[in-house]
Amino acid sequence: MGTGKRPPDFQQFLKALGRGGRPDYLPFYEHVAADGFIAAGLGITVAQLTADPIRYWEYYVRFWRDMGFDCVPMEIPLHCPLAGNHSFFGGHSESSEAQVVIRSREDYEKYPWPDEQAPLDFRPFEIVAGLLPPGMKIVGGVCAGPYEWAALMLGSVGMAYLLADDPELVGWVFERLGRLHVSAVRQLAGMAACGAIRQGDDLGFKTSTFLSPAQLRQYLFPIYTRMAAAAHQAGKPFIFHSCGNLAAVYDDLIDVCRIDGKHSFEENIMPVAEFKKRYGRRVTPVGGLDVDRVCRLPESALRAYVRQTMEVCFADGHWLLGTGNSLPDYMPVSQYRIVLDEARRGL
Repeated sequence: MGTGKRPPDFQQFLKALGRGGRPDYLPFYEHVAADGFIAAGLGITVAQLTADPIRYWEYYVRFWRDMGFDCVPMEIPLHCPLAGNHSFFGGHSESSEAQVVIRSREDYEKYPWPDEQAPLDFRPFEIVAGLLPPGMKIVGGVCAGPYEWAALMLGSVGMAYLLADDPELVGWVFERLGRLHVSAVRQLAGMAACGAIRQGDDLGFKTSTFLSPAQLRQYLFPIYTRMAAAAHQAGKPFIFHSCGNLAAVYDDLIDVCRIDGKHSFEENIMPVAEFKKRYGRRVTPVGGLDVDRVCRLPESALRAYVRQTMEVCFADGHWLLGTGNSLPDYMPVSQYRIVLDEARRGL
């Protein structure tokens, strides 16, 4: 099951995302896969996977190809140093104020902001571009969005205080981060090997967004609008990932920011099938299968769950199958292969 024998065809991915008719089959998409899951899928150890930075990308491309994907999802962080040598790749959880680097206007002026034309390391994208088999494309973007970067640089508590004490400084930080993200999108979208842009930016939690809708419209949505426009100008779709309850701002994301796909769904907020019914004529849902169910359901129940979701979300041909969030290292690869196998059987 799930051997991924069909040749990759990124045009099917684009069709499923709502561009150019119904695809010939249901394509797949995942936002992130943990190294532990990738290693297990390849039958190697994490130490083998990560031993060499170049060899890592060879393994990485092979993993997605072997799983039957038409794309390689990837993201690289900005050249923005944080306190404590924080890394987006692995490590343990820390407090919301552990990486703060800006507490005042003086800190902002002294901060070593990266060159706007070199906001991140593009070499991994170039390496992967050289490894892609025919028909496969990168779905690429910046690791962490402008809100997440601002929350790290200012701290969640620090941002809350500054929004009251010095909202102009908060605006400066978002504006600077926005320029870096837009520059990254323009350059990625200009790569022939990059078929679509993705941006993750977790804006909320179970019942609400972290910032108010008015604050999101002031600080974040103009950035997303420019990012989506930069992608569209290059003829590439823009997929937006965010966890949390975004019900108050979906109209903004769809009609103002002009996102093409929405990723990340939580059963206790809004299941992907419900999102499809409410918004599926205006934006394409991406992924949405509950991670816990994928991990724990017995095969017959898992197949029934996948099929039920397909029948709602892929009835019109516009959905990309995947989990609601990511592929964690605790997910049994065998369970995920059942999901992909059921999807290949079609409707």
